[in-house]
Amino acid sequence: MTTTSYQVSERRACMTLALARSTIRYKSTADPQTALRMRLRDLAGARVGYGYRRLHILIEREGWRVNHKRIYRLYREEGLAMRRRPPRRRKACLKRELRPLAA
Repeated sequence: MTTTSYQVSERRACMTLALARSTIRYKSTADPQTALRMRLRDLAGARVGYGYRRLHILIEREGWRVNHKRIYRLYREEGLAMRRRPPRRRKACLKRELRPLAA
C-alpha cells in the first residue's frame, strides 16, 4: 500500500473538504477500559458459547458496575461475536402433503 503526500496546509485541506479543523485535531480523552477488555476476552475464551448478554451477567457477578451497552460495544470491538447459525427451516414451510378431506 503506497501513500501519497500532498503539499497542502491543514487549513486549506479542511476548507476544501468543508471540515472544521477542530475535528481533525481532536484527541479522545475516553478511558480505553483495558482491564475490562481483558476480562471480557478471558471470559469469552473460556465460555465460547456465551454471547454478550451472558458475559454481562458474569461480569456483573464479579463486581463490575458496567452498563450492558458498554459490554456490547467492547464485545464487538474485540471481535468476539459468535458465529451466526444457519436459520432453522420451519416445518410449516417444508413441502406439504395434501391432506385427505374430512368425510
